[in-house]
Amino acid sequence: MNHLDALENQSIYIFREAFNSFEKIGMLWSIGKDSNVMLWLARKAFFGHVPFPVIHIDTAHKIPEMIEFRDRYAKEWGLEMIVGQNTAALEAGMGPDKGRVECCSALKTAGLKATLDAHGFTGIFAGIRRDEEGTRSKERVFSPRGENAKWDFRDQPPEFWDQFKTDFAPGTHLRIHPLLHWTELDVWRYIQREKIPMVDLYFARDGKRYRSLGCAPCTDPFESTASTVEEIIEELENTKVAERSGRAQDKESEDAFERLRADGYM
Repeated sequence: MNHLDALENQSIYIFREAFNSFEKIGMLWSIGKDSNVMLWLARKAFFGHVPFPVIHIDTAHKIPEMIEFRDRYAKEWGLEMIVGQNTAALEAGMGPDKGRVECCSALKTAGLKATLDAHGFTGIFAGIRRDEEGTRSKERVFSPRGENAKWDFRDQPPEFWDQFKTDFAPGTHLRIHPLLHWTELDVWRYIQREKIPMVDLYFARDGKRYRSLGCAPCTDPFESTASTVEEIIEELENTKVAERSGRAQDKESEDAFERLRADGYM
């Protein structure tokens, strides 16, 4: 069994353990590379069928290619799709001009919380990785959340030797992270091996490509000639540029991302 096989097996185990342990569960789907790999693994874990809803929080500022990809594969893979949106904030004029962190908080975090409350989810799969950003390195695979989905990194269960706590008090909301142990290179090597469909934005056009996808006004491409998965892998093996360097909200203040995540951000 090689490295990718070991990663895949552990992620599939996490999916099945969570599905067996929690009453009402769903999965976030941002349409990015990580959540596409997570969705692929969920389909493998349950023999081609995803037995829980897939949730996309639509900020109304996503890049059009992302929405086209979502609609195509939701239909092709027979997904039970829930699209959540903070329509009240949008109607009140919320957008990046109000401040990147404030916009993210209203359109992503508040939109997510409202969607979870409306559908009564007790657990949510999210495709985050420890290596992506410093705050996420503090996460657990099975991460309990406090009141109003708030995250306290100081109050998380130990997970030594991949032993996961799944017996939480009734009413506890869980975030479950099947890709937490993966790296960005692992993700792309798995995409290469499995031939997983990806949004074209990841591949270079006119000398630029996206490395991390978010809302259009807050996500910038970077200079690159990598137009195939193989070329992306080679590029990542040699780059020193941070993965989220194109995400504007991370740059608004030093602790912007940690504040967003503590409040319930993905």
